[in-house]
Amino acid sequence: MTNTSLTSRPGNGLARSEIPLADLIHVSEKEEPPSSGFQACSNGQTITPSLPSTSLNFQFPFKPKKVYSFPISPSSKIFYTNFWPGTSAEQWNDWQWQLKNRIRSLKDLERIFELSEDEREAASQNRDSLPVGITPYYASLMSRTDSQDPLRRTHVQVGQEFIRSYGEDDDPLGEDGSTVVEGLVHRYPDRVLFLSTGFCSTYCRYCTRSRMVGSTGKYRFGTERWNAALNYLRSHKEVRDVLLSGGDPLTLPDDRLDWLLTQLRSIKHIEFVRIGSKVPIVLPQRITKDLVKILRKHKPWMSLHFTHPTELTPEVKRSTARLADAGLPLGSQTVLLAGINDSVETLKNLFHGLLKNRVRPYYLFQCDPIKGSAHFRTPVEKGLEIIKGLRGHTTGYAVPTFVIDAPGGGGKIPINPNYVKEVDGKVWKLKNFENKEFCYQSP
Repeated sequence: MTNTSLTSRPGNGLARSEIPLADLIHVSEKEEPPSSGFQACSNGQTITPSLPSTSLNFQFPFKPKKVYSFPISPSSKIFYTNFWPGTSAEQWNDWQWQLKNRIRSLKDLERIFELSEDEREAASQNRDSLPVGITPYYASLMSRTDSQDPLRRTHVQVGQEFIRSYGEDDDPLGEDGSTVVEGLVHRYPDRVLFLSTGFCSTYCRYCTRSRMVGSTGKYRFGTERWNAALNYLRSHKEVRDVLLSGGDPLTLPDDRLDWLLTQLRSIKHIEFVRIGSKVPIVLPQRITKDLVKILRKHKPWMSLHFTHPTELTPEVKRSTARLADAGLPLGSQTVLLAGINDSVETLKNLFHGLLKNRVRPYYLFQCDPIKGSAHFRTPVEKGLEIIKGLRGHTTGYAVPTFVIDAPGGGGKIPINPNYVKEVDGKVWKLKNFENKEFCYQSP
């Protein structure tokens, strides 16, 4: 990112702190993390700041905050020693260093991975679709040689991504049709989806919102849109629940996230605030003590996007421990993905690991029919098979709700194995997890 001079303009009579932020910094690169001071913009134009310039005291040039100690897995140490020689442990544990050094191009991929011909060809064709974005930390969890490695498959594109199958869509959940102001989706009676940013630290290839994130994103995220969404919420008292998502809200700088959560908490009829994020999994270094203080103050619930047991590293155990120790309720949301996590054994290992780290498995999602996702999507029967293989065979806390987010805006619909064999008057004939039959007399 190239910044213009931060000095005040000659003869304008303004001190530096009084100059509008949009006049101070311009972004020439199509995609920049919110941590740079501005939101992602897909057209290369001046980026609008996420907050009113009068809301916060920004300091220029940026002075990084102290980086707190954080565990580093032996595999990660070997990885960055090989691919980022000269990198210190302090740099590796700096979440902004992680963002600045993301793998974002075919050249970057070839430097790290032994690409298959399919991967190389797909990456070379990737012009107007979801960009590549992988943090160095998350890349360290992936096989450098095996193109079928589960985590690698979720983040390195292949040719099937360019094949559009029947029923697939850019907006499979019909979110745009339920958008009341730009970036605010009001589908359910008492709750809304607040899209705070178009930036993610990593880009999952099955992303439901690929139409609006990264360099291809069609949304502008800035002061005007945030304020319009907040004004809508202030005037709609039926809304009691706000899910803050994006992009990833935890990629916002501390002061901006604090500002937005403060505004939401100041609206008296909003009782429940949630944050949906993959950052604690793909960028665990972001969960600093300063961030945790902010989250503890505002008390949101956290919905974390876990995919595979490989993600349960010492770093992730530390990030979730910091959140849990702050009193934040943690739930997981996992997308069922063909050949990646679509087995009882894999998901049982993941869900058991989550419980040991105080994260409650909440949703298991059938993969949304985003365009180019056929190679990720399993038959619905596979999800039912997995739930049946979990229910009764492990603690109930380790069994999430299997849901299909209905195409076209129907919302989340739970899908469960059928344990009712027959209803005869008031007698319900039931099957348990061992397929044994029992009768219950209804009052």
